[in-house]
Amino acid sequence: MKHRRRLLMLLTAFALTTPGRGDTVSKPNLLFILTEDQGAHLGCLGTPGLQTPNMDALARSGMLFRNAFVAYPVCSASKAALYTGLHSHMNGLLNNTPNYHKPAARLTEAEKNNPLYRRNRIRDGLPTWVERLRDAGYYQGVTHKLHVAPVEKFPYDEFLQHTGREAMEGFLRRAAKAGKPWHLFYNISESHRPFPDSDQVKIRVDPGAVKPPAFLPATPAVRQDWAEYLAAIEKADRLVGEALEALRASGQETNTLVVFMGDHGPAFQHGKMTLHDLGLRVPLIVRAPGQAAGIGSGALVSELDLGPTLLDLLGLAPLPETHGVSLRPVLEGCPAAKGHDFIFAEISDRGVLPNGGMQERSVCDGRWHLIYREKLTPPWRQVNADSKERKLWGNRSYGETVRVKEQFPWLFQVLAEMDPQSLGGRVPALELYDLQTDPDELVNLADRGAARPARDRLFTALLQWVSRTADTSVQPPPSL
Repeated sequence: MKHRRRLLMLLTAFALTTPGRGDTVSKPNLLFILTEDQGAHLGCLGTPGLQTPNMDALARSGMLFRNAFVAYPVCSASKAALYTGLHSHMNGLLNNTPNYHKPAARLTEAEKNNPLYRRNRIRDGLPTWVERLRDAGYYQGVTHKLHVAPVEKFPYDEFLQHTGREAMEGFLRRAAKAGKPWHLFYNISESHRPFPDSDQVKIRVDPGAVKPPAFLPATPAVRQDWAEYLAAIEKADRLVGEALEALRASGQETNTLVVFMGDHGPAFQHGKMTLHDLGLRVPLIVRAPGQAAGIGSGALVSELDLGPTLLDLLGLAPLPETHGVSLRPVLEGCPAAKGHDFIFAEISDRGVLPNGGMQERSVCDGRWHLIYREKLTPPWRQVNADSKERKLWGNRSYGETVRVKEQFPWLFQVLAEMDPQSLGGRVPALELYDLQTDPDELVNLADRGAARPARDRLFTALLQWVSRTADTSVQPPPSL
């Protein structure tokens, strides 16, 4: 209660006036740090071989969410869900769209008329919280990548080409000159493939000290690939540190809300562009002005909650429609506060709906995880290039798993299910995992009698979600 009272008092001190009225100087700033393709791997989460001192320090100064998930495990769709607070089949943006990192007024006619850009975008009439902050008088910037559409829904004042201390300091100077509160979306790409190539450069992470997930064969090549992934996270960690140091040096730290999140899991089998735990579970840290430090939460939360939470903490009107909830009660330590009972996610393997491609949906209650699929024939799934290609993207694990398939046939099966069109895998219509006993999701319990109560309970929740969110692209049966 003491922490809650202190947080409420300080949030009140930093509270915004009604948008369009009053003095905007007192409004809190927002630093949103998003790392690309980083799963829930941090030093403070006990990831073997990994050191993330800056991310860990941020966790110690705020709240670390241990059960945070994205709604769609690929870049553009995940960002659209984050920005709108709506699932992809509702917001309209599924899979990746062109990355136009510049103001809408600078798009060329060819870019505007790109068929994918015109088709794969957030629907008209749906606001983003970037638009809300613009209307509230915020000076806004985004680093390195936008990768959502249409660009008009992201009225950033600055599209910064670089990430790091110098970029952060320059943005802060210009925001101060504008005399406005600011929001910087600090996008970090260093954790995305290609990772540092340890054949060419020295990395700190020792392949002998890492522990790849159990669905990857623990050969030297795979251990090297996983070590390079962790080394990429360490590069991202340095950029996080540079941003936080620039914020401290500016004297604005105590009036700045900081959020740190990964946009989805890494490009390995069971990771990016899959609904497995590695693809969906991400690190999430929130530090609000005056918040009690070093608090961890086991609440089930989604990226869909970030928009409602930010608008709530910044004192702005909520989005007209959202599938998320404000996490402010959790951050304030309210005794009855919790996240969700179930977390939902989706993939449409041929992009914009409606389409004839495989449809994948998942529901998780924190322990049990159910994956449901339709349209399994022909067996075709979208596989991003970085999830398989060695030459351009440095992926060692895909080819190595194929090479040792006679030695590890069950691990090859995992890979073949991810890429059935290339490897002849059979994609199951239903998967059920007990994350408590099988965190790497190797034993499918969907047909096990002892797991039937959990399976049926999660499937019922999925049916209700399909109806509630108007997910008309799937037609699951009333029972299994």
